[in-house]
This record gives sequence, C-alpha cells and structure tokens, in this order.
Amino acid sequence: MAVWATAGASVVAFMGIGLVDPILPSIAKGLNASNSQVSLLFTSYFLITAVAMLVTGFVSSRIGGRKTLLAGLALVVVFAALSGTSSSVGELVGFRAGWGLGNALFVSTSLAVIVGAAAGGSAAAILLYESALGLGMACGPLLGAVLGDMKWRYPFFGTAVLMAIGFLAITVFLKEQPRPARKTSLLDPIRALGHGGLASAAVSAFFYNYAFFTVLAFTPFVLDMSPYKSGGVFFAWGVLLAVFSVLLAPRLQRRFGSLRVLGGSLVLLAVDLVVLGYGDHTTAVVCTVVSGAFIGLNNTVFTELALGVSDAPRPVASAGYNFVRWFAAAAAPFLAPKIAEWTDVRVPFVVAALAAAVGAGVVAVRRRELTLRAEELEPRHATEDGIAVFANQ
Repeated sequence: MAVWATAGASVVAFMGIGLVDPILPSIAKGLNASNSQVSLLFTSYFLITAVAMLVTGFVSSRIGGRKTLLAGLALVVVFAALSGTSSSVGELVGFRAGWGLGNALFVSTSLAVIVGAAAGGSAAAILLYESALGLGMACGPLLGAVLGDMKWRYPFFGTAVLMAIGFLAITVFLKEQPRPARKTSLLDPIRALGHGGLASAAVSAFFYNYAFFTVLAFTPFVLDMSPYKSGGVFFAWGVLLAVFSVLLAPRLQRRFGSLRVLGGSLVLLAVDLVVLGYGDHTTAVVCTVVSGAFIGLNNTVFTELALGVSDAPRPVASAGYNFVRWFAAAAAPFLAPKIAEWTDVRVPFVVAALAAAVGAGVVAVRRRELTLRAEELEPRHATEDGIAVFANQ
C-alpha cells in the first residue's frame, strides 16, 4: 500500500508539468495577459526547480524520505489551490514557482522511497515508477482540457485535491525510510560538474531542453485549438514520449549504441521542429505529436549518461546535471513568445531546431568524454533516479 500510495501521487506530480498546456490561451484571455506573460508559468516553475536540485538531496538526507515527500506534497496542495484563486498573471506566476519547489522535493525523492518500500525488488519498483511517469505525462494535458474547458481555474483546484489525497495516503501507509549514511552538501552537485563527461552531458541537455520546452510551452499558442483538441494532441504526444522512453529506447541503444541514438534523435528533432514551424496547421499537429518520440528517446539516453558517465554518486551527479539543464526549461517558455513578437511565429521553432542541433554537435565533439564510461554500462531505464526524470519531464 505504501508503494501504491507513492506511485499514485507520482502520477499526479507528473501530470502537473503538462497540466496547463491546453489552457494557456484560456488563461491569457481570462487574465488579459500576453502569450509571453502566460509562458512565465513554465519559467517560474522550472527556474525554481533548477535551484531546488541543489536543495532536495540536502533536505532528504537530513530529514528522511517520508518527511521530504510530505513537505513537497503540502507545498503543491497549497500553491496549486492558490494558483486557482489568482486575479493576475503575476500572482499565478508566483504561485507556480512555489508549486515547482514542492514538486521538486516530491519527485526527486519518490523513486528512492518506492524502491525502498517495494517487496518485489528494485526492477519491479522502477517499472512501476516508469509507468507512473508515462501515465502522468500523457494524462496531464487531458485533465487540463477536461477541467479547463469549464473554467481555466478548475485544473489547479483539481490538482490540489488529488495531491491532498496523495498526502493522506502517504501519511497513513508509508513508514519512515532509512536515511542515507552520508549527508549531501549544497555544493556536492556543483563539484560533480567538474567531471568533463558529466559537464558535456549537462551542456548538451541544456540546448536540448530549450527545444523540448519550446514544443511544450509555445506550441499551444501556435495550434490555437480548443482545450479539448489541444489536450488530445498533447495526450498523443505524451503517449509517444512514454512508449519511446520506456520500451523502445533500451532496444535502440542495444542495437546502435547510446550516443548514436542520442545524436540521431537530436538531429531528427531539429528537422521536425523546422517542419512544424513552416508547415500548415495539420502538419504542425502531426509534428507536435511526433516530437514526443524523439523527446522520449533523448530523455532516456541523457538520463543514463548523467547517472553513469562520472564517478559521482548518482543522486549527486543527477542533481548537478539537472541544475544546468532546467535553466533552459525556464528560458524557452519566455523567449519563444518574445522571439515571435519580435520577428515571426516560425522563428522560435528555427531557434529551437538550432538548439537541438547544437546539442547534437556537443555529443559529437565530446564523444570521447561521453563514451568513456557509457560503453561500460548496460542500457537502463530512464527513471533510475527520480531527480533525473523529473522532466522529462
């Protein structure tokens, strides 16, 4: 019951990432805000997430996994509910920042708790967590569409209610987990980035994440569809992301090697983004959905590189890696609408495509550093460390 309670709360946590996608135009209309102002919902969320990567290990290694989970859930409940009461876009952006901190604390700890509490072994626990990730990423836009079609405030209240249920379930069913033997300091993740391979993976992922979150945060404005239709598009996107991340990425890695899969997927994502920007509406819908496949592959390989390319402990390496890449997730949602306002609606996708291409170039140039330990590793699933997957998220 402890495992199922934590996994269920994890589904809702991952749903929160794509929850606002289908209702971004509705929020802009309801609060009389511009596209770039509304996109700050992602920017504040992921900016706080990036900084929180340095804090989560520090906190959980001192107060324990259960208390960290409950603290994260409590913050999400409070700030998701407050988001639904916002009277201005500034208030909503601020409340999303608090939501991001809570989600970071929860998601970064939940996998370790599931593995520690599961009776069927770590492999079964990781598979359960992967399923929660895929289900959450796919269903978040659907929940946003169903509730947001009635009123843009309802998805925020709905998330608060679901997370409150998760809080109660974990309070009742989950016992305190053993604390790590060694406490993590705030600077450990920064020190880990001194390794050339980990730094290379983080820099490449930074450019990739810019492309990823241009799709997630800017495309809804371009598609300009009803919440239901937009939710359907991003549900299909999330399904492809989950299938390619969990099922197909390991097979492709075994056949072609991790770096070839990563480089090829980044290049294909760049091509897809250019076609998305310059195609008609139907083409844009198709390319948005297809991008989920490339994003799923990239998330898996990047996570494995981050966890295995250096000698740093996995939670520490993952925190340093995510600290770098989440800054791009914060920048893209704000810059893409601004670039469109300054130039043309197609240009943000060209910039995102160039970012993906730069990411592929970093992989090619730094191949030696990235291969050093990657060749020694068997392909693993993308969710081997909770912090690393948080984004996929």
